[in-house]
Amino acid sequence: MTAPEPTSAPGSAHTPTPAIEDTAHPVDAPHLLELLGTRPRVLALGEPTHGEDTLLDVRNALFRQLIEEEGYRTVAVESDCLAGLLVDAYVTHGAHGTHNETHGTDTLDDVMERGFSHGFGGSPANRALVRWMRAFNEDRPPEDQVRFAGLDGPLETAGGESPRRALTALHAHLAAHYDPAMLPCTAETLDGLLGEDGRWSEPAALRDPARSVGRTPEAERLRLITDDLRALLDALPPSRDESHHRARLYARTAAGLLRYHASMADPSPARLARLLTLRDSLMAANLLALAARGPVLVHAHNTHLQRERSSMRTGEGPVEWWGAGAITASRLDREYAFVATAVGTLRHRGVQPPPPTTVEGLLYALPAAHHLVDTGLLTTTLAPAPPAPRTSPWHGYAPLDPTHLPTTDALLYIKATTEPHPWWPTPTTP
Repeated sequence: MTAPEPTSAPGSAHTPTPAIEDTAHPVDAPHLLELLGTRPRVLALGEPTHGEDTLLDVRNALFRQLIEEEGYRTVAVESDCLAGLLVDAYVTHGAHGTHNETHGTDTLDDVMERGFSHGFGGSPANRALVRWMRAFNEDRPPEDQVRFAGLDGPLETAGGESPRRALTALHAHLAAHYDPAMLPCTAETLDGLLGEDGRWSEPAALRDPARSVGRTPEAERLRLITDDLRALLDALPPSRDESHHRARLYARTAAGLLRYHASMADPSPARLARLLTLRDSLMAANLLALAARGPVLVHAHNTHLQRERSSMRTGEGPVEWWGAGAITASRLDREYAFVATAVGTLRHRGVQPPPPTTVEGLLYALPAAHHLVDTGLLTTTLAPAPPAPRTSPWHGYAPLDPTHLPTTDALLYIKATTEPHPWWPTPTTP
């Protein structure tokens, strides 16, 4: 399949169909915002695979421009939201206050090791982003500093961590605002109910619901206590104090983790779909909380950020769920913009040049290394001969679904990736 020849649509003889090259633009902030037609409150950039610093380098350059020229002041990535507090304290020099594990004196090595989940702290591109954010914030007043946030829960591919970090921090915050008799339990009782953290992060629970502690009497009581603590938090007067925003993060995370562990213990066929739904629901809640404070740049897998229903093939068959992007877009409408990323080759993963009958193949014929693509114009261009979906020989890469183009605000196309740094040894699910 080659790019369609310019033709005239029926009844509009003077309106030729655009060529593929007409849909492509340079990758920079002005062209992106021109394609979007607005400066959205949430600008979400997806990626079709993890672990590719070529993609992250392009992200970094684009995000820097949007921060410097368009005033975005929060960067959120697909990583542990609690660990991200450590990165935020580092890039802001502790100007916005610290949580109980952070003192603003950690080195960049410490921050990259403990401030990211999923192994993402090993990425040279992520390291460069953190270093740049800290340098950008130098000598800026706190209200003009760029902030860092994790979007994901404290979840790894083998399950979730103990709710201890979130619950104890939430309890401590409320203990500073209420008489002890108002709290549903003491800190000692909470510690006893939580027990050993290793029980919660048991890897075998991913495949064996019976190994999960998520539906034990202690876990059920912790869910009730968390509900009571959240009610007390909601009863406090509204505050812009940073500790209050963190307390809300702790409350969301504690409740989300306990729900997630309860579903880990669920033996029903809906178990995996429920886990994926709960994870993205927590991502959406974190994203909406960030957006309530100001414009946000987001980077995560396309699957999490797209407006269409997400899907994944498993050994038990296909699973579908609504992702964080779909949830957020339903709340923010046009204040949410989704820019998908598609790639031509990942040769080191066995993904060779795409067939010319696919969207990726048509764009691969263009000379530049990467483009921003006008998806509205591209949809019109491809209408006479709809492209075929691409398939991948490697499970860690999700090709672009051409049926999603109408609900994708723009497309970042990267022709080829380079051999990755060995920081990403084992591909994981989105």
